[in-house]
Amino acid sequence: MSTGMQFYLSTVLVYLGVNVMACWGLNLQFGVAGVINFAYVVFQAAGAYTAAVLTLGPASSSSFQRYFIGTHWPFPFPLIAAGAVGALLSVLVGLIGLRRLRSDYQAMVMLIVSLIATGIVTDRVDLLNGPAGLSLVPKPLSSLLKLTPIGYQWFYVGVTALVCAVVYVPVHRITGSPLSRALRAMRDQEHAAAALGKNVTGLRMLAFVLGGAVAGMSGAMLVMFIGTWAPGAWLYPETFVFFTAIIVGGSGNNLGAAVGALLVPIGFLEATRFLPAFGRPGLVDALEWITVGALALLFLWFWPRGLIPERRRRFPPTEPRLEPAPPATVPVGDPA
Repeated sequence: MSTGMQFYLSTVLVYLGVNVMACWGLNLQFGVAGVINFAYVVFQAAGAYTAAVLTLGPASSSSFQRYFIGTHWPFPFPLIAAGAVGALLSVLVGLIGLRRLRSDYQAMVMLIVSLIATGIVTDRVDLLNGPAGLSLVPKPLSSLLKLTPIGYQWFYVGVTALVCAVVYVPVHRITGSPLSRALRAMRDQEHAAAALGKNVTGLRMLAFVLGGAVAGMSGAMLVMFIGTWAPGAWLYPETFVFFTAIIVGGSGNNLGAAVGALLVPIGFLEATRFLPAFGRPGLVDALEWITVGALALLFLWFWPRGLIPERRRRFPPTEPRLEPAPPATVPVGDPA
C-alpha cells in the first residue's frame, strides 16, 4: 500500500473514532434522554480549545496567537481536562436551558447558545485568537516516540481506538442499566415519569452532562490530531450532521449511533470528495448540506427508527405473590 493511501486511510479512521464518540454523547442526550441539543458542537469545541491551550504552552507577546492560560500538560491530562470542561459547561447551560422549559423551547435555547458562543469567541481575539483560531497544537507523545509521519498516523489510530473503548464502557453501562429505563421513560412520557416519582430535571441534567463530557473528549482528540481549531469549524450546521447520523443509524442504541457515524460523516460526506467538479465554485460543498438534510428527511419519513432500531424492552409479567393464610383463631369463651 502506498504511503499516500496509508495516510488517507489512517486519517479516515481517526475521524471515524472521533465521530463515533461524538455520536455516542449526542445519542445519550437525544436518543436516550430526549434532549434536543442543537448546541452540541459547542461542547465539542470547548474540549478542543481546552486541549489546545493546555498543550500550546504560555502565550508570547511576539506570537501570532493570543489565548489565555497556556501551559504544557502531558497526555492524557489535556484529554481528561477537556471532558471535565465539557461537563462543567453542560452544567451551566443545563441550568439555564433545561429547567422549566418544554423540549421545543429547550431546542431553541440550545441554538441560541450556539450562536452566542460563536459570536463571543470570534469577537474576543484575546480570548482564543478570534476568527483565526488556534493552530500548531502539538501532537501527543510525538516528541517521545520519534516515529515517522506515517508511523505516528497509525499510532494515533490506536490511541483513538483505545479512547473510544474507554468512553464506550461507561456509556454502555448507563444505556444498559436500570437508569436507562428511567431516562427512556422520561423521554417518552415526561409527566408520567414525574408522576411515578422520577426526578425528571435531575435525569435530564445527568444525561446532558455526561453527553457534554463525551463531546469535549471527542473535540480534544480531534484538535490534537489536526493541530488547529477555529470558530468556522464548529458552526451550528455541524451539529445537524451528528443528528443525521443518529437518525440514520438508529437513535437510542449505541450500535446504531456508531453505524450512523460510519455512514453519514464518513461514508456519505467522504464520498462527495470524489465527485467531479461542476457548476460554479462552492456548488459541491453546498450540495453536501442539501443532501444531508434530504437524507435526514428521508429517514424521518420512511424509516424513523433508523437502520438499527432501538430494541423494545419487554418484561415478563410478574406472578401475583400469594401470602399464606393466617392460622384460624378460636374466640375466647367459645367451645373448641
